[in-house]
Amino acid sequence: MPKLTFYPVGNADTFVTDLAGGEKLIFDYANRRNPNDKDDKRCDLSAELRKDLDKRKDYDVAIFTHLDLDHYDGMTDFFYLEHDKKFQGKTSDGKERITMKVMWVPAAVLTENLEDEEEESQDIQKEAWHRLENKKGILVFSRPDGLKDAIEKRGIKFDDVKHLIIDAGRTVPSFNQAGHGVEFWVHSPHASRQNEDEGVVDRNDHAIVLLAAFLVQGVETKVQLFADVTHEVIGDIVKVTRRKKRDHRLEWDVFKIAHHCSYTAVGPEKSETVTKATDEVDWMFSTQGHDKGIIVSTSKPIPTNDDDNQPPHRQTAKYYRGVTDDKDGEFVVTMGHPKESAPKPLVIQIDRDKARIKKETVPAVAAIVGASAPKAG
Repeated sequence: MPKLTFYPVGNADTFVTDLAGGEKLIFDYANRRNPNDKDDKRCDLSAELRKDLDKRKDYDVAIFTHLDLDHYDGMTDFFYLEHDKKFQGKTSDGKERITMKVMWVPAAVLTENLEDEEEESQDIQKEAWHRLENKKGILVFSRPDGLKDAIEKRGIKFDDVKHLIIDAGRTVPSFNQAGHGVEFWVHSPHASRQNEDEGVVDRNDHAIVLLAAFLVQGVETKVQLFADVTHEVIGDIVKVTRRKKRDHRLEWDVFKIAHHCSYTAVGPEKSETVTKATDEVDWMFSTQGHDKGIIVSTSKPIPTNDDDNQPPHRQTAKYYRGVTDDKDGEFVVTMGHPKESAPKPLVIQIDRDKARIKKETVPAVAAIVGASAPKAG
């Protein structure tokens, strides 16, 4: 059966989607744990992923939703990159690198000026261009004509690679419910966000946003995968979707919320008590969510005060909790599952009963050892 595994990496994203046929997709990579800090509760991401991969050495797809550090930190010391031999030997801890059969990236990964940015983001950009120039192993999310000039400036014939570019409002052709048990519908980046002002790109507004619609034994489970986008972008997505009479594309059983429970993904103001959602955002959460829906916040534990202005925001968490309370669902924080003192990967299983969180179980041996000994006689 398919499943989603969200890793506790702080205010950052890494999660893996396992399909029924054995395919594996990884969304972002952020290995942010400080190994010298014994109080750092974030997981050793490389070790966790290798344990999950077992003997396998690749992902069918690696998705980099956008180029903010909390979505790619450490990826060049984990993945095998084709554009440079220095990323093809052993990793810094002597391990074999993990290959990506296909990369999915938004157009901004190709077009953004990264001269003053992290070197690692530049390496992702080089890898994306290398794969596009070789006409394989990549899918770019953009309007095809929006990329035409950039592609032709590099001496690439546009007609040779346009099949490697996909626009919003379509399903990704390499996956379908009949053959893979899932289809991916592209919400964003969409055309209204492709115009750039003097070369400046807002990475969050250009991030990949998808619906993953799973089909198991005739039952469809809808998982919304929202990267770091603002309420304005979400509002655009809702308006376009409704105008085209595709409301069903915004239904959800699981919602991976945007931007680590920041108020900016819900409304223009944080508020004192509970963040007030815009009409479009509230329609999507309140109307389109199914009973027993699960909302996942890839973030630190929700604070009880406002000492830190960075997300997660307690007022916004209160809004999301209100949504799940009304649906008899669950609001889950990755760094608080199953408990803040010892977070572990959050696994959501998908089957004919839709989505459910895999509960932590006590091993039988531990249960026996922990039990009181029977009294003699």
